[in-house]
Amino acid sequence: MINEPPVDLLIKQLSPDGREVSRYCLCVVAAKRARQILEQRELGTSAYGITYGIQPQAQQSVKPSENVLVLASKEIGAGKIKAIKD
Repeated sequence: MINEPPVDLLIKQLSPDGREVSRYCLCVVAAKRARQILEQRELGTSAYGITYGIQPQAQQSVKPSENVLVLASKEIGAGKIKAIKD
């Protein structure tokens, strides 16, 4: 279970125009972002130091062993990830 940042804060950060999103929407957004972070970690960097993939948005130092769902939640809590309805 993720206690920090609180779920209510995460929902508020994802809410466009003050309309609250559902917890399901929060789960989907966090899972998609966590998958992106995992893919980025798998790609790594090239021999020339060029990093491929999507970089983590959170300003905290990222440890390779840190749970990607926790990192995704921190990014949502910081307001760096937004939910866009397709």
